Formats: sequence, structure tokens, C-alpha cells
Amino acid sequence: MNEPRVTTQTGTTKSPCRSRYVTIIARILMGAGFTLFGLNGFLHFIPEPKTPMPEGAAAFAGAMMKTGYMFQLVAGTQLFAGILLLINRFVPLALVLLMPVLVNIIAFHVFLAPSGTAPGAVFMILELYLAWANRTAYRPLLTAKWMPGTECH
Repeated sequence: MNEPRVTTQTGTTKSPCRSRYVTIIARILMGAGFTLFGLNGFLHFIPEPKTPMPEGAAAFAGAMMKTGYMFQLVAGTQLFAGILLLINRFVPLALVLLMPVLVNIIAFHVFLAPSGTAPGAVFMILELYLAWANRTAYRPLLTAKWMPGTECH
């Protein structure tokens, strides 16, 4: 099946890339989710679950609250990175900021509260897809041996 061809302003024709739309949708979904949960960390508008958290999960959440900064730091990171994703600015940076948050969300649910693993897994899939879609931005970070001054020409 042939894809339709699109004529650009310069008069050339090209095929639209379907994966571009998938990437945009994934970025917006992830940005909206983390913006929502980041805002909730400050405004507390999502109702608490009716069932109590398992003992270990409650102890962990309580310890984060008792630090006086950790819960706010995580919520602020989610909010900041979520907004960056929504406005399509510094997307690779936003993904780097969200990866440790997501690793902890997954670990929290796997080890402390297994019943809520699905949302974290969905966000992790979106994260990995978007990281793959932006993989060229990460190539310099994955240089095995870096020499100071090699970026100068």
C-alpha cells in the first residue's frame, strides 16, 4: 500500500512519517501525565485511595514527607519535566530528569505496592519509546572515552 505524498512549500513531495505522529502523541500523553501528577504533589486535588497502602509503602511515603523536601523535589521535577514535554522544549533533558523518577515509581510498586504497577509501566514504555525516538541526542553521553578539548574545532 502506497502512502499519500505531501507537497511542501518548496514544491517537493514527500511521504508523511506516521511514527512522527506516534512520537507526538507519546510526548503529549507523558507530558500531561507528569504535569498532572506534579501539580497534584503541590495542590493535592486527586483523592487519596480508599484502601490503605501496604505498611512498607506507607513507611516509605512517610519518610519522603518527613524529609521536608524530597516529596516536593519529586513533584517539582515531574511538573517541570511534564511542562517541557508538553511545550516540546528540551525533550531529551525532560526524559533524563524523569528516568530516575520512573525507576523509583516502578521499584516502589514492584517491592512495596504491587497492585499499582500498571500506570508506572505505561509511563516507562512511553519514556523508553521517546528516548529511542530521541536517541541521537544521547549519543554524546554514551561516549566510552571522552577527551577534554575534543569538542573544539
